[in-house]
Parts: sequence; C-alpha cells; structure tokens
Amino acid sequence: MRKSLVAEFLGTFWLVFGGCGSAVLAAAYPELGIGFVGVAFAFGLTVLTMAYAVGGISGGHFNPAVSLGLTVAGRFPAARLLPYIVVQVVGAVAAAALLYLIASGKAGFELGGFAANGYGDHSPGGYSLLSALLIEVLLTMFFLIIILGSTSSRVPAGFAPLAIGLALTLIHLVSIPVTNTSVNPARSTGQALFVGGWALQQLWLFWIAPLAGGVLGGLVWKFLDDAD
Repeated sequence: MRKSLVAEFLGTFWLVFGGCGSAVLAAAYPELGIGFVGVAFAFGLTVLTMAYAVGGISGGHFNPAVSLGLTVAGRFPAARLLPYIVVQVVGAVAAAALLYLIASGKAGFELGGFAANGYGDHSPGGYSLLSALLIEVLLTMFFLIIILGSTSSRVPAGFAPLAIGLALTLIHLVSIPVTNTSVNPARSTGQALFVGGWALQQLWLFWIAPLAGGVLGGLVWKFLDDAD
C-alpha cells in the first residue's frame, strides 16, 4: 500500500500544481494568457497524464470524492479510504505551497484569489451558494459515472484516462465561472489554506458537495452495473 499512497500523493500534487498553476501563472496575461479554456485543458491533462503514469499502481484517484465514490460502488476497499484521502490532501497542500513560492517570486506579487474555490462574492461569475452546491454535486456525480464506466470490464482497456481527462476538461469548461471548479476537496483545501479568510470559510461546501456527488455517482453506477 505504501507505493499506492506515494502514487496518490504524486498524482494529486501534479493535478493541483498543473491545474491551479495554469490559472495562477499562465492565465494572468490578457493577450497571451490561456484563459478559461486553457485552464480547463490543463486540469484535464494533469489527470490524463498521471492516470497513465501511476494509475496502474494506485488506481489514479487523486481526489477524495473519487475514492469515496469508488468505495460506494464496491470498486475500492473501505480500509484504504482514509489513508488515500490523507495523502491526497497532503499532495494538494504541497503543490499549493510550491506554487505559492514560485508565484511570489514575481515583483509586485499579490496573492489574489490564488485559484481558490468560492461562491457568492467569491464566485468568478457571482453565482449563489445554491448554484455552487448544485453544480458541484452534479458534475462530481457524472465524473464518477464516467470514471466507473470507462474503467469497467465492458469497455476496451487502455482508454479510460482519455475519457476521464476529457471529462474533467468539460467539467471545468462548465463550472469555472460558477465556483472556479472544485469537484475535488483536496484541490480546494490546498488553495484555501494559502488564501485564508473567505476561502477557508467557504471550504466546507467544497468538501460536502463533491463528496455527496461522489456518493451519488457510485450509487448510480452500482445500479446500472447491477442492471444485467
């Protein structure tokens, strides 16, 4: 299990550093920046690349909501759930810390939102708590259905990381304006710890909603998988 935990740490680190790093470092230039589309693809590419790299070792969860959803669906042993969540959060915090050190090396550095997740006044588009809750639950649920379906023995092997990475890209394209996209409590925690204040106050939503979506996705897939 030690190697699995290291793989989960690395995968979550890469997701946060690559995804949030693209938002903090590369999307900051109006003319040359990568914008919402670029950030969405960055998040998708992090999962795609690390799912191929270490998915065979740990399963490639990189997300507490994914680990919980897989447990509910009977695809992951409950005894491993807590250790996975712990290393995922540690990986996310480590990535956020390194990103902070790099970003703060620029003259005139201001922390700003630091790619943290939020609702209300801290939503990129000013969306309400209810909007944030609904979209985070819904998109995490579908993310789990896609993960479980694409890794099923019913589909050709080897293509799951593509489906999962593209799904995460689509999720970001839809929800960046609403919450800055979480669907991952570990990713939200790492950024919130450095922003503090409002980000920590609103962090509860970005644990509850993705975890609820993960449970729903696991239950929906279990129903579909048992249908035959």
